[in-house]
Amino acid sequence: MLLPMAAPDFPTALREASLRVTQPRLAVLNAVHEHPHADTEALIGHVRARLGTVSHQAVYDVLRALTEAGLLRRIQPAGATARYEARVGDNHHHVVCRSCGAIADVDCAVGHAPCLTASDDHGFVVDEAEVVYWGTCPECAAVRTA
Repeated sequence: MLLPMAAPDFPTALREASLRVTQPRLAVLNAVHEHPHADTEALIGHVRARLGTVSHQAVYDVLRALTEAGLLRRIQPAGATARYEARVGDNHHHVVCRSCGAIADVDCAVGHAPCLTASDDHGFVVDEAEVVYWGTCPECAAVRTA
């Protein structure tokens, strides 16, 4: 039997990141947790549905602050708009549909972040690797074959 996931404690997460707890920050965290890989425009819509009036700039500022604090991760596959996710602290990757732009998380294939061992790091201290898999999602593939 699967137990329900505990709701994230956003106020505590904000305080631990030395950020004030504000309604816009809580609303953005909720929106990103409920809609992983959403772009900024979609997140603005979700935040406005929760709070009412909030400016584009306020949401952009909150996204930047939460990303800099490590509470969110900003991803931007080639040719796509920036997206945000709450899955941070691991080195997972993404698969992107070439047709509709859907994005899903992909864990490292083997072991603990093997992609961080570059064949030649040229003296860099590597702390993150970005791998993007491209293809066609099941829904778009079904439409093509229909």
